[in-house]
Amino acid sequence: MALQMDRSRLNAFLDRVFPQVADQLRVESVDEHLLIARLLVDDRHLRPGGTVSGPTIFALADVAIYLAILARIGEVALAVTTNASIDFMRKPAGGCDLLAECRILKLGRSLAVGECLVFSAGRADAVARCSMTYSIPPKPAENRALE
Repeated sequence: MALQMDRSRLNAFLDRVFPQVADQLRVESVDEHLLIARLLVDDRHLRPGGTVSGPTIFALADVAIYLAILARIGEVALAVTTNASIDFMRKPAGGCDLLAECRILKLGRSLAVGECLVFSAGRADAVARCSMTYSIPPKPAENRALE
């Protein structure tokens, strides 16, 4: 399936629809098979002990998989997470941004399943592995058919 949204459109979408995270998270690259997003880590992402918090890593994975889905289906802002599983595998490297590498495993009409590996920038071993399922709302024409 051809991409519906490229890197610049995805970042513009973040700026417009999710300004609360747009200054922290950017799409680095996207193609038909892989989306890479970067979290610009700063003090607000740290937990005691100086490491990136679990909720921050989860948020990166969630947003990155969401964007990987939108890259394939277009602007469907109301697609929502319906299931999530995350494994925290090692402590992120201090002072490094985080990179999320996301793949869509299944893209149906109403559900999409994606997986994401999160890495400290410049490191080869994953920090976390996440799988998520998203519910995709019906397209407007399908909504009318349901009435």
